[in-house]
Amino acid sequence: MPNHKDSFVLVYFPNYYHQKRFDLVQKFHLIVLSNILKARFKIRKTLLKIIHPFLIFLFFSCHTVHAEELIVAVASNFVVPAKELSQEFSRKTSHKVALSFGSTGKLYAQIIHGAPFQVFLAADQERPFRLVSEGFAEKGSQFTYALGRIVLYYHRLSPNQHPKEVLKSNDFTRLAIANPRTAPYGLAAMEVIQNLGIFKNLSTRIIQGNNISQTFQFINTGNAELGLVSRSQVINSNPDLYWTIPANLHSPIQQDAVLLHKGLNREVAKEFLEFLKSTTAREIIQSFGYDLE
Repeated sequence: MPNHKDSFVLVYFPNYYHQKRFDLVQKFHLIVLSNILKARFKIRKTLLKIIHPFLIFLFFSCHTVHAEELIVAVASNFVVPAKELSQEFSRKTSHKVALSFGSTGKLYAQIIHGAPFQVFLAADQERPFRLVSEGFAEKGSQFTYALGRIVLYYHRLSPNQHPKEVLKSNDFTRLAIANPRTAPYGLAAMEVIQNLGIFKNLSTRIIQGNNISQTFQFINTGNAELGLVSRSQVINSNPDLYWTIPANLHSPIQQDAVLLHKGLNREVAKEFLEFLKSTTAREIIQSFGYDLE
């Protein structure tokens, strides 16, 4: 029940009491609204602190989601060029390239037995063709990325000697070649020896490396005085230390690339093969002593 003062107000100033109540209610609403807004701000601030690291992670993930890793099987003769090509490809695309080296024949065997390679850079045309026909590689993806050249290399020549002359003179103990059953450069080396008509004289002096890289090591370490190796392996050596074998003494060494079935759904594999056809890649390949189609 209102007191006398309130009654007086009601009698003589009827709007005053209602206005006072309205002001109190409005003030209360403003206080409540202010508290709600403060609470919402605190919640937003807390949530922002929680999700901020996630937003940063998401931002960088979006920028790296397209970076993939590619696994490439590479013939031993192509070790150094492949490393430079993969570095250039990674620089251009941010994709990573893992390289696995070996003789073409051994890499072929690994592929048909389930090795995780996605691209194959062989030292011949035969193995990529077989992989396509056997269902391990994509039809239509095979192409020649390099034409190999073979050289006769003599690591310890005296100034008045030439590798060709030493080979014909029989004044040496061992001649190193790659295994002709697994390495295309070894097969080409056997063709050279037979076409030069010196196989009978050399049959007991030939030692074989598992691949062209091991063959090159035999010569550099002195286990063989002479060797038939890839020109790319001696491209930075003294030109007097090697003789580039005429192309008519052996079958062409056409080195083919192919997209393997494990790389079919990998865009990076297709990008790498396209990169090999680019002017930049072809210049790198040629700089290592390879011919191009």
